[in-house]
Amino acid sequence: MKSYNVTIVGGGSTWTPGLLKALVSYKDKFRLKKLVLFDINEERQNVIGGFAKVLFSEYYPETEVISTTDKETAYKDVDYVFCQMRTGGYEMREKDEKIPLNNGVIGQETCGAGGFAYGIRSIRDMIEMVEDIRKYKPDAWILNYTNPAAIVAYALQKKFPHDKKILNICDQPINLLYSYAKILGVKYEDLEPYYFGLNHFGWFKNIYDKDGKDLLPELKKIITEKGFLPADAEQRDKSWLDTYSLVQDMLVDFTEFLPNTYLQYYIYPRYKLAHLNKDYTRANEVMNGREKNVFEECRRVIETGTAKGADVVKNDAHGEMIVAIADSIANNLKKYYIVIVENNGIIPNLPADAMVEVTSLLGINGPEPFHVGEIGTFYKGLIENQYAYERLTVEAYFEESYEKALQALTLNRTITDAKKAREILDELIIANKNYWPALKQEAK
Repeated sequence: MKSYNVTIVGGGSTWTPGLLKALVSYKDKFRLKKLVLFDINEERQNVIGGFAKVLFSEYYPETEVISTTDKETAYKDVDYVFCQMRTGGYEMREKDEKIPLNNGVIGQETCGAGGFAYGIRSIRDMIEMVEDIRKYKPDAWILNYTNPAAIVAYALQKKFPHDKKILNICDQPINLLYSYAKILGVKYEDLEPYYFGLNHFGWFKNIYDKDGKDLLPELKKIITEKGFLPADAEQRDKSWLDTYSLVQDMLVDFTEFLPNTYLQYYIYPRYKLAHLNKDYTRANEVMNGREKNVFEECRRVIETGTAKGADVVKNDAHGEMIVAIADSIANNLKKYYIVIVENNGIIPNLPADAMVEVTSLLGINGPEPFHVGEIGTFYKGLIENQYAYERLTVEAYFEESYEKALQALTLNRTITDAKKAREILDELIIANKNYWPALKQEAK
């Protein structure tokens, strides 16, 4: 069996232990020769890297494990790069959430003005990462988890239009499928989902079982009548529970398809705003919860010298998905996954260059997306508006255009007011001065 060299960018992330656990569980399918954890934050890197070395010494000792802050060490001879970058860390995430909230609109890390700010920050570092990888290993697969995935995917497509080994993915559709399987009393592996939309902005069109029966009508009926709870422990925090509770409302109002949870920020912006705490946001929840707990547990593992019984993984889907995708590509398995690809007629009545999120078969040559067909006016209108916002955000970055940034925020359904958009944009410019390009205003 062939062995691979894998690098995790954002190796100091609290999500990394889940990736490590998944890599260990896949040792008989997707075999590792070398694993490199790369992060610009050496302090975080040392803790998570220390945990990795203990874990692999016990469960995967034949794999060389390296922690580094050096790009050449990270990317030379690498076969797969798993990327989960967060430019600006949780300090900037908190600002992404609180600046919009203090201006009377939704503050969320990937949706609305917060997602806009995070997106502009992410583009620069993601482009630099791809250029660095291609310098050392032109044919490595780049599997990207970095948010906001829709904006990042569109930017990378514009910058690297001929690079066919960049794959942008998100684990939320998979998180949802895990929960659906639990509700239906079936195995997740037996579900074949058909999904369409943009990242954090899509719908399940069908969900088939192994016998070809569409389970979506049954699932919609259960959720409509009884509500929806997530299967994943990470998503049992108060903010996540509120997020899942609104799936029932969306199904009552719009019955045709099963929505991604993030749609609620765009469909019910006033309701969501009323239930967000401008003084204690999701960033604070994570910093005081997962961040604290994971690092404490990793330090305990390092001190004791054993990972046996460690409670450090809070979301199996996150790590499992990216490793399973690498396995499907490496071994040409042609398994079903929901990934982000250029539209090019998949949804004929949407722009060809939109980066859509759809069901695909994944093999050695990358994704083979399923044709969705034309979508109805309501969904087309929502998606076109969101796509316009995402495109203008990317254009604002590349053109360093204040006006296009203002246009993007004005279009966003969480804002829709140009004066409010300008107020927020001006605050975000100040907060992001170390990360954004200088946005230029046209001379009057």
